[in-house]
Amino acid sequence: MFGRRRGNHTSRALRSGPFSAVPVPHSAGLVSCRVLDPVNEPVRNAEFALNDEMGRTVVSGSTDPFGSFVATVPAGDYRLAVLAEGFTPYHTNASVGESAHASLGDVTLHVAQLPALPQPGDWEIEPTHSSIGFTARHIGLARIHGRFNTFAGVIRIAERVEHSAMHVVIDASSIDTNVKMRDDHLRSADFLDVDRFPVLEFYSDRFVHRGGSRWAITGALTLHGVTRTVTLDTEYLGVGTGMEGETRAACRATTELHRDDFTISWQTMLARGIAVVGPSIKIDLDVQVVPKV
Repeated sequence: MFGRRRGNHTSRALRSGPFSAVPVPHSAGLVSCRVLDPVNEPVRNAEFALNDEMGRTVVSGSTDPFGSFVATVPAGDYRLAVLAEGFTPYHTNASVGESAHASLGDVTLHVAQLPALPQPGDWEIEPTHSSIGFTARHIGLARIHGRFNTFAGVIRIAERVEHSAMHVVIDASSIDTNVKMRDDHLRSADFLDVDRFPVLEFYSDRFVHRGGSRWAITGALTLHGVTRTVTLDTEYLGVGTGMEGETRAACRATTELHRDDFTISWQTMLARGIAVVGPSIKIDLDVQVVPKV
């Protein structure tokens, strides 16, 4: 069982009670729940979703600072899912009547089993199954996606993972947005200036466990000849076995870079005053590592 529920799972009329003043259409009702951890503390910002019988999400959101949520939905039968970092997902059914309040009471989440950490030693990025991508805003509306095709990196896992270290080198000229004219411009002195600054380089300073499978990897990124401290918001995915029996570990990470911080300030404006290129770049990493031979 994923969690345990305490409280009333039946619908009650809205003529009285704390929600009596809430305007609800005649064909709809209220559903509410409070999410707690194993020591009965509220789980704030837990994600919830109510799906109808066809599997379509009718309403979703996150719990308030007290671990609660209230939603107005059309009368009917639903499947509730509650997700929170570090806890096992919770699922239950909810039946909402017309002009009624379906209280699901208190839901207690169980702590999830954390994935096993990699063995101490040197691990290297396996580029065939890894990617370093980025997203930039274009003309204030759309997003342009790209990637770097050539990179290498080593992670030294310590006995205490918090003492681990990482070094990554990226070939700046391998930038690829699938448009040659744009890629040539990005390689030019207006942007990466790859003739003067052929690589991007990252050295980690520290690994910080944020709870559950979340880690923060902080370090120095050198880009366009400028070094700045950045933090990778990292989700550790665990250890597995590849098709040839090799051991692999995987993670996902994101960060946001501001172009001006690295003196990449080229810009042109449209007639209506909108910048062609946004001021920040989102970086997305999907990384698999294998033991270094």
